Amino acid sequence: MSNLPAYNEQYIQLLLEKSDAMFRENSRLKVHIKELEELDKKKTSYEKTISEQQEKILSLESQVEYLKRKIWGKSSERFINEDPLQRRIDFEGLELLPEEKEEAEKATKEIESYKERTIKVRAKEQPVRKPLPENLPRKEEHIYTELENKEDYTELPPEIREILEFEPGKFYVRKIIRHKYALKIKNDDTPSIITAPMPAVPLSRSYAGASLLAELMVNKYVNHLPFYRQIQMFKREGMNLSASTINGWFKETADLLRPTYYRLKEIVLQSNYIQADETTVPVIVEGKGETVKSYLWLLRSVMESLVFFHYDNGSRAQKVVIPLLMNYQGALQTDGYEVYKMYESKNGVLPLGCWAHIRRKFNESLSNDKARADYALAQISLLYDVERKADEDNLSYDERSELRSRLSYPIMVAFEKWLVNEYPKVLPKSPIGKAIRHTYENYHRLTRYHLDGRYKIDNNLIENSVRPVALGKKNFLFCGNHDAAEDAAVIYSLMGCCKAVDVNFRDWFVYFLNNVHSYDHNYSRDLAELLPHNWKAKNQSSEPLS
Repeated sequence: MSNLPAYNEQYIQLLLEKSDAMFRENSRLKVHIKELEELDKKKTSYEKTISEQQEKILSLESQVEYLKRKIWGKSSERFINEDPLQRRIDFEGLELLPEEKEEAEKATKEIESYKERTIKVRAKEQPVRKPLPENLPRKEEHIYTELENKEDYTELPPEIREILEFEPGKFYVRKIIRHKYALKIKNDDTPSIITAPMPAVPLSRSYAGASLLAELMVNKYVNHLPFYRQIQMFKREGMNLSASTINGWFKETADLLRPTYYRLKEIVLQSNYIQADETTVPVIVEGKGETVKSYLWLLRSVMESLVFFHYDNGSRAQKVVIPLLMNYQGALQTDGYEVYKMYESKNGVLPLGCWAHIRRKFNESLSNDKARADYALAQISLLYDVERKADEDNLSYDERSELRSRLSYPIMVAFEKWLVNEYPKVLPKSPIGKAIRHTYENYHRLTRYHLDGRYKIDNNLIENSVRPVALGKKNFLFCGNHDAAEDAAVIYSLMGCCKAVDVNFRDWFVYFLNNVHSYDHNYSRDLAELLPHNWKAKNQSSEPLS
């Protein structure tokens, strides 16, 4: 028993040494763990930075690819080469030397002084209409007044008015000869002088005939020839027309079309299925002398084949579309533009999407993620194959709807699940990520077209209606001001209706100009009778009417 305390003391000492060793090891491990945690934080931070850099690199690569395609590559899904001679020069400006700046200021002052003098001189001048060239062929048109007792009258020299007309390849003058008579014996109950009435002409104070006005407007808004080129062409044919004269005719012609244009708007918005789109048009800002990107809105009544362009000071904002579609009820098919999303909440409006717009998104993603983009394009292609089958089999609307429910709808269900599964696996800001997200966010609008056989799978009909504006921009470049852009919208609308129902542009325009004044004082007549589709229904013969 005497050895027990010494043993306990030794045992306690051993335990203390082991505890001390364990404490030191524990402290060392804590320091190590802390270092590892800091390393993990740095690793996470580095990985996040690398991920963000990768997304940024992908985004920049996508932008570079897009710009390459714009500048050097194929510019559309149809792979049509742009004109290799067409160039765009961006001028950033250079610093002027003091001497150059001084010279420029002097020149500016001199030019402004010259302009002031010119304006003062011109203000005193009275415009003089030049007579039509004598060498132009004349077609006489005699107009007589019915007289009960012709022997009671003496015929006076007639009143003559010459109207410049145009037929393909040549000008001619329509010489209107209004025969005039004077009463031999004056009678209080009968006018002393009687003149044959003047037939209606499109522009009352102008010598421009319907055929010439039609030629000018169709050449510009259908054949995309700016007025200055037409002036050069006419000059080679021996007819000199000034730019100011033609611009005045353009304005007056647009004013003549405007009431029918507003009637067209009413008819389009009364239909129960329309497509909507917007396109840019450069417009010169008054007072600044620079062009700005403005917008034309376009509505198309699909079933009636009517086209309506709308211009509201060039704005593309929501404030334009709200009053434009305020009373509309029916299906509204658009691309993915945000302002149309509000119609999901409006009673009586059924928003539809555009699969061509989605297909374009995945086409742009091919260089980023070919496997996923190819799969998506293949599914979309299947949906279009169903439409081709319906077209080839000449199915009715009900039969087409049934075919879509049987074939298209299952594909759309499977495609939606693929979108949900694949989105977490891609970078959200990459082209494929954006394409998948955009498709899924609009999927309810995209899939509704299967509900009714009348509904189209895409907005291509209305995009085809926009093409004349795009071609026009390449040729006459801009509109002179907001009023000119609004006038252009009027003419584009009526020309678009002609194209939609396959009516000869020139024949319809001549008919309209020669008949519109018969509606001036008879308000019981409907201006809709003058619209191209109604004119075609009344005049099925191929003979042009005048």
